[in-house]
This record gives sequence, C-alpha cells and structure tokens, in this order.
Amino acid sequence: MSYADILIEGGRIFRGLHDGFAEAVAIHDGRVIASGKRHVVRELAGPHTRRIDLGGRIAVPGFNDSHQHLLPLGVTMGQVNLRAEAVTTLDEMLSRIRAAAQGTAKGAWVLGRGYDHTELDIRRHPTADELQAAAPNNPVFITRTCGHVGVANRAAFQLADIGHNTPDPEGGAFERQGGQLTGLVLERAMRRIRDHIPGPDAAALVAAIERAGTHMASQGFTAVMDANVGMIAGMAEIEAYRVAHDSARLPVRAWLCLAGNPEGIADAAWEAGIRPMQGNDMMRFGAMKVFCDGSVGGRTAALSVPYENDGGTGMYMFPEPVFRGLLAKYHRQGWQLAIHAIGDAAIGLTIAAMEEADSAEFPIAARRHRIEHCEFLGAGQTDRMVARGIVPVPQAIFLHEFGDNYVTAIGRARAQANNPLRTWLDAGLHPAAGSDAPVSTTDPFINIATMVTRRTNHGTILGASEAITVAEAVHSYTWCGAYTQFAEDRRGRLVPGQLADIAILDRDIFSLPPQDIPATRADLTLRGGRVTFDRHNEMG
Repeated sequence: MSYADILIEGGRIFRGLHDGFAEAVAIHDGRVIASGKRHVVRELAGPHTRRIDLGGRIAVPGFNDSHQHLLPLGVTMGQVNLRAEAVTTLDEMLSRIRAAAQGTAKGAWVLGRGYDHTELDIRRHPTADELQAAAPNNPVFITRTCGHVGVANRAAFQLADIGHNTPDPEGGAFERQGGQLTGLVLERAMRRIRDHIPGPDAAALVAAIERAGTHMASQGFTAVMDANVGMIAGMAEIEAYRVAHDSARLPVRAWLCLAGNPEGIADAAWEAGIRPMQGNDMMRFGAMKVFCDGSVGGRTAALSVPYENDGGTGMYMFPEPVFRGLLAKYHRQGWQLAIHAIGDAAIGLTIAAMEEADSAEFPIAARRHRIEHCEFLGAGQTDRMVARGIVPVPQAIFLHEFGDNYVTAIGRARAQANNPLRTWLDAGLHPAAGSDAPVSTTDPFINIATMVTRRTNHGTILGASEAITVAEAVHSYTWCGAYTQFAEDRRGRLVPGQLADIAILDRDIFSLPPQDIPATRADLTLRGGRVTFDRHNEMG
C-alpha cells in the first residue's frame, strides 16, 4: 500500500465539472491517488503524511492560462506600467515616462506597456511630440494594452529611419495627419521600431520566464501557453526556455506556441529539429501562431460590417493567399494551428483556411486547431468549428477591461456577442480561458467573475444570455486548457491518476455572490504535489 505524501481536508475539493466535490484528496508521488469522502481518503494517511487543513477554504485543479505570453510578461514587468488602473490621464502617463527617462542613460530606450487611450482623460493616443517632450534625450516606444498599436517619439522614428514618406509595410501602417507622422504605429509596422530596440540578453530572458512564472503560481496557476515564442528575441527564447527548464527555474508547465509569421521563428525552429509535441509535461512544443487580423480596440480587427463612425473594416495581416499558404504549411508539418482572429471576417477566413487544409493525407480530425480570441463570430461559424473540432480560446477578461470600448467601436448589438461562452459550451466545444497577458491582467478571479456576470469594469452588462456558471468557468480555466494541450488525461481534474496540480483558494468561490469573487486570492499552489507558492508558509 502506498501512503499519501499529502492529505488535503477540512473544506471542499472541486474535482471537475462532471465529478463534483470531494471532502478530501490524497497525493502520492506527484499524483492524486484518491478524492472523495473524508473518512475513506484518510485511510491512506501514514506516519509521514503531511496534512493540509483547508479550514473551510476550497481546493480546485491548478489554473491553466491557455493564451498568454509568459516570457514577454516577465520582460514587461520591468517596463513603465501604463495600465488603465494606474494611468488615467495624459499628465500621469508623461510623468511616468519622464521619471523613467531621468533614470535611464542618454540615448537608451524608454519602453512602456498597457495604456488604453479610451480610458485616458484625453480620449486619444499620445503623440510623438508629447513623448519627445517628456523624454527629449531618449527614444521612446509605448505599446497599447492590446499589443496591436503603439506610439513612438521623434527620436525613435529617427533611429528607425522612418520619415513622413516611409511607405506603410504590408499588414501595418504609420498614422499621418497633414502628411506628418503622428507617432501612432499600427500592427506589423511596429516591427520597424522594435527591430531597433536592443533585446534582453540570455540571462535576462531566463529571469523573465522565472519572474512571470512565479507571478502566475502566486495566483494559482500551474500551467500556461506562451502564445508567440520568438516574438521578442527570436530563437534565443527557445534556448532560454530550455535553460529555465533544465535549471528548475520554470515555475509553471509551459505549452510553447511558436511565432509563425514570416518574421517569426517557424522555419529556423524546423531547421533546428524542433517538432510538434517534443518535450515533457513541464515544457512541450505544441502549436504554431499566425496572425489573421488585429484588435477591436485598435480598430484593426477584420469585420464584415464597418466600425462605428469611421467606416473602416480593420485589416488583415497578410493577403489571403499568403495566409492560407501559411496555415496549410504548418498543418502539413503537424503543428496545432493557433490562429489570432478577432473579427468575424477574420474568423471566417481562418475557418475556411483550416477547412481547405483538411485532406485525406493530412486530416484535421483530432488536431484540435485553435482560434485565439475568437471574439466576434458570424452566422454559422460556431457550427463549422464544431464540425472540424476547432477550439475557441477566448479571454473573457477582454469583456471586463474593454467591453465599453467595444460598444463605442462596433455598437452595442455586436458588442453583446463577444465571447459567446454559453453558446460554445452548449454546442459541445471546449473554450479554454486565458488572459493574453501582458495585454490584460492575469487575475483568474476577475476573469471567472466576468464569465459569470458579463459585467464590464464600468458596470455594463453585455450579452447576459452568454453567462456561464462558476463551475463552468473553473472548468474553462482548468480541464479545457488541458484539452487544448492534449493533456486532459493527466491534468485539469482532481481524480485518481491525474497530476497533483492544485490551487487552494482563500474562500469558496462556489458559494460567493459573483461580485465578491474578484477579491479571492490563492493561498497555496502545488504543481505535481510540489509547492510553487505558499502565501502563509503552510508547508513550512
């Protein structure tokens, strides 16, 4: 008989959407060996079993952020914080940039992340001249919260050799007024700026992975998907992940999705011998990322009906034949496709390209191709996803942070349809929750509350009929994430045989009024039975 290494009792244990609650769970050798009635599970306790008393708290499967950018999150933690909860005025934004510049060597870059122009008092993007005045001796580039547009100062444009006559690149643009650059840079045009920003060195990349992973563990996460590996430092990111893994500096399990745009690392990784599903339960190469369109907040998501007030319909990142060719190539290579598509036109093109890639030689069945974000679907698109087993990977947190901006950008009727979780679950799809951090907060409890209430941060209710239950929201954040990573046989539930990936929360979110869920915190996180976060030093 194998005695339990750890016994958790004294509160409810959520085993999974279809498994209900248990009174206790026993762990041995990194896996769950029993979960059920307390008196039964207690029989597995031995003289050396460590006991965790929940004291009325609740344990759930470890959270899985199914779409975020772990390494970039760690990098941006060291940049100027411009997120809306910290910066609501242009003066505050410029003050933060000015302070950062004063602490930075002359000529060195000042970088910021997270501003939302719709939340600023000026209700517009800052300009190149405003950033230049705040940091006259430094190139500056700040990225909007969505990550699809940014603003450069005059020094940055000069370093990148970009002038008012510089042509727009394919899939991007430099905004101009009166023939002059305003500072706003959209989509793939940002590459022209970023190519001149010195990247982190090898040690800094590993530190960023560890920093962000530790942060995720502190919120109850045991797994993430890094959704565009190679976007900052190319193939050096692969090596950084390998070093982090081999030196035990990877706090969370990582499903690595490679940057597949032409400027990404897809070809270099293939030439280096990297193949789909290589790796282990701590780090695995799984998917290939391609962008189809942009974001609604940046008005670059591709829509079939124009945006309100400006008549535009967004933009595609590539001409249609190029996009279809990329998806077909990566499908034939065996990668899971992870395609960024937000607008209904982009989602339609993505589904069509996946359907086209399906063949007797390279069938799509069981490939679990993904549509990342998948926010604003058109008629019949859910049915087509069901038919091909295509998985939506939504971020309900977008509704919370950007929902009111959606109403302004596309009107209330279309904004209501954002993130149709109820529709997807009822159709038999497995929507896997994520944050898209550093785009949005990684806080799982705000995200869960949003799935349940459909309430924005300004109190607007959008699409109440698409609300789901707390149990379904946790299911989306656990089992569904494991499903997208072909790991549902090992992770996402607290039943015998599953890895002991567990988050202990400071309150029972299943018994709380939904509006109180965001105040929840993780007290203890176990990954494979090992402590990765211990708020109160319960495990000594």
